[in-house]
Amino acid sequence: MAELDTSSGGGHKKGPGVKKSKKLSTRVDLTPMVDLGFLLITFFIFTTSMSQPTAFKLNLPADVKNPDQQNKLNENSALTILLGKDNNVFYYSGQLDPTGKNFKSSNFKDIRQVIMDKKNNTDSTFMVIIKPNEQSTYKNVVNILDEMSINLVGRYALVDISQPEDQLIRITQGENPGTSAGAK
Repeated sequence: MAELDTSSGGGHKKGPGVKKSKKLSTRVDLTPMVDLGFLLITFFIFTTSMSQPTAFKLNLPADVKNPDQQNKLNENSALTILLGKDNNVFYYSGQLDPTGKNFKSSNFKDIRQVIMDKKNNTDSTFMVIIKPNEQSTYKNVVNILDEMSINLVGRYALVDISQPEDQLIRITQGENPGTSAGAK
């Protein structure tokens, strides 16, 4: 690994009986160190496990003989959650009553109990329909999706909000329902 160079600095005498010591130079050979470095890199590459891609679990509908009945949902099994501005959450069960009698207001703290109660009182076809309006935030959508995971809701859908639902939200929040810029 290291060697001494003894060829330089010959023994010249300056006077009688005076011996001058030889100057020795050292040179370090780094080839074995480089080999060891590459061996370590190779070892860590081969022993490291690659990160596994994570996938979102997708629940597909069951096969039925009549394709018209494929996506039918019992009215009593549906819970629709509407997201408004300022962390407001609205919900109704089944279909929206034209008079808005079944349209209720909540918040993110209380909506968990609403979901659990509805899930426990319905059969296995329970489904939550989530409809954010244009004033709801991305954080609110993520929070409600987290509620689906917390409550173990297997069937839920993120759907565009309808114009009557958006108007109900705006009226409830004290806004002019005609100011909807992008109501669908």
